Amino acid sequence: MGRPSVAAERRAQILDATMATIAEHGIHATTLDRIADAAGMSRGHVRHFVGNRDRLLLDTAIAVFADGNGRVGSILPSEVDDLDAALDYLFGPEFNSPDRENAVVLGLVELARVTPDIADVLTTAYTATRLQIADLIARSHPQASQESRLTAAYGVLTCALGSVFLGDFDRDPALMERTRAAAESLLAAL
Repeated sequence: MGRPSVAAERRAQILDATMATIAEHGIHATTLDRIADAAGMSRGHVRHFVGNRDRLLLDTAIAVFADGNGRVGSILPSEVDDLDAALDYLFGPEFNSPDRENAVVLGLVELARVTPDIADVLTTAYTATRLQIADLIARSHPQASQESRLTAAYGVLTCALGSVFLGDFDRDPALMERTRAAAESLLAAL
């Protein structure tokens, strides 16, 4: 297979610059001018390759939540195939680190409140995650009712996301452990 097209390379460069800009300046201060500066190109080139800011932010949301095939799906890595692996990921350092990706996700969450297309991407990703967790719970707790599994999955995901959001300002070193313990208590009640 040949070299990727210049357009594909530029789009990837612009998406990366968009994520860096969101992480550095916040979602509302992420302008096409700042993105162009971060990408090392003119605003006109950014518009040529990705369109307007709204389209670019939607494409960024899709890129953040897409699987290897470009479809928005579960936020759990593809290798997660049991409940313990899901908990290890959701309450582990990779998911909980206050890094660029989490800053971008927080910006997209903020934007989702006023942008239906972004809200749809996030809803799709987190619904897929919640349903995947419910399926993993079903394998570990086959005696639990479907409603109980769905409720527990929602609780586990809420604990994990809460830990991420609190982790940006709550420096309690036991935060992840306590949050995982709360999620495990929910599961033990099944």
